[in-house]
Amino acid sequence: MPEIDVLVAPAAGVPGGRTRANADHRRRWIVTLVCFAVAVAAIAALVLTGLPGTVGSKAWTYSLDRLSRHAVAIVLVSVAVGVSTVLFQTVTGNRILTPALMGFDSLYLLIQTTLVFFMVPRDAAVAGGLLSGGLSGFLGQTAIMVVASTALYLWLLGGRKSDIHLLLLVGVVFGVFFRSASTFLQRLLDPAAYLQVQDAMFASFRGVQLDVLLACGLIVVAGLVVVAILGRRLDVMLLGRDPAIALGVNHRRVTIVVLVVVSFLVSASTALIGPVMFFGLIVANAAYALLGTTLHRFTLPVASLLGVIALAGGEMILGTLGVESALSIVIEFAGGLLFLFLLLTNRAR
Repeated sequence: MPEIDVLVAPAAGVPGGRTRANADHRRRWIVTLVCFAVAVAAIAALVLTGLPGTVGSKAWTYSLDRLSRHAVAIVLVSVAVGVSTVLFQTVTGNRILTPALMGFDSLYLLIQTTLVFFMVPRDAAVAGGLLSGGLSGFLGQTAIMVVASTALYLWLLGGRKSDIHLLLLVGVVFGVFFRSASTFLQRLLDPAAYLQVQDAMFASFRGVQLDVLLACGLIVVAGLVVVAILGRRLDVMLLGRDPAIALGVNHRRVTIVVLVVVSFLVSASTALIGPVMFFGLIVANAAYALLGTTLHRFTLPVASLLGVIALAGGEMILGTLGVESALSIVIEFAGGLLFLFLLLTNRAR
């Protein structure tokens, strides 16, 4: 994954180098603008195709409100997943590690199952509030996952050289452990409680409340502000721990800040719609391939825009086919194939 273009000095002493660098720079801006235009068109098409024919009627107003919240949720989730995945791959130094592959989605399901298993028999009101799609449930789940995931990431990655094989092995072990614990608890649940857990197993944008969207939006904006403050130190981090320290970057501090931001973004998006294991892997690697660079000022927005295109376009296409709920399954299938391709072709770095 580390590429020398992060220092932006490609043309010095190379015949025609400046011209080529300028052409690459223009091409990346064009790719970014094209992705922005397609993303806006996809969102507009998703909203317009879902509206009933009579403008101004009660059905039209209701549908516009529902589809608008749907579109905002897609944008927030795309930004949160795209940005968090690119940042996570920056501090780990490879292109296949994502928070989901490190067991985050399995941790989410374990938390959901544990809440139902231990709280429903004793305090159904508290458990119902945490598991509902309301603001209290969103904030409660986000807080629990932020604490758990931050502790996990800092223990695995904070201040040490990362070995991809060790990290993958640890991620697989944690994922299996979390899934096994969830399955064990689910087998002890009664059928009604199990249905509550089953609803949390698949991502869905339906029924997102306005106050939850506002809370998620604040978390995403706060994360983007921190990323903007870090600025080009993120690009220097791509060179690796020792070169980054030699260039004056406090590697440990930046790593910790990035992992905390990643925990907030992934927790917020997962609490909003549920787990999407390979979505971040797809949009991040598609951004690298389209741009031909790992510079964050290009990869962060393009990964987010590709997420909007995939989710809005996918929901619109599958909605016309009458299988709208199958989008998360399609994403997992395509992401699984991409993961195997990257692993087998040795393109992890």
